[in-house]
Amino acid sequence: MPDVISHPEELRMTLTTTIYEQMKEDILAVRLEPGQKLPFRFLMEHYGVGQTPLREALNRLSTEDLVVALDQRGFRVKPVDLRELQELTQTRCWVEGIALRESMRNGSQAWEEALLVAHHRLDRSARSLDPATFANNPEWEHLHRLFHATLIEACGSRPLIAFCAQLAERLHRYRMMSIRKAFREREVSREHADIVQAVLSRDVELSVDLLQQHFQRTANIIYGDLAES
Repeated sequence: MPDVISHPEELRMTLTTTIYEQMKEDILAVRLEPGQKLPFRFLMEHYGVGQTPLREALNRLSTEDLVVALDQRGFRVKPVDLRELQELTQTRCWVEGIALRESMRNGSQAWEEALLVAHHRLDRSARSLDPATFANNPEWEHLHRLFHATLIEACGSRPLIAFCAQLAERLHRYRMMSIRKAFREREVSREHADIVQAVLSRDVELSVDLLQQHFQRTANIIYGDLAES
């Protein structure tokens, strides 16, 4: 009997989590545009869900600073912000620079081999599903996260690795905006290859510099757009 009573609550929580994950992905991938208003009627129809799990999902997204609650007027996607982009990018450069230095200091031959494999798999994956216009490739995104995680996984600090992952997620929307604008002109694969070459050569300063330039280029592509908005 207790299982029967708790089943509707478990079902609601599962549905809330599903909607939360779908909306989060749509926000990070910029399918829900920065600043876009999120009327309940639209969201209920778009995601095929009722008002209660939808509101709970929106409240979760609000605590993660991805949506903004409007006074008695629902929600909207959090707008992008030049200062936020600058601060997040600078912080990521700092902390991943530290993590890469430590990873190179501690990294074994097995770590180097894992990095080579991660880079090889990423390099073989198509960045866009459509060569003519940008269409995000989820497999490339997965391999890209794995590549950057492998770079710093030997740093010896799980809290540092977790903080790097949090920064990468908060910057994801900005990165998707940057890719949309410059994916055909920017040679991201060359940037990755140069980082790997410097790491395997055990040139710490060059490796950190190349990684930080890699992050900064992403931000630089959209600085002008945000400064004008």
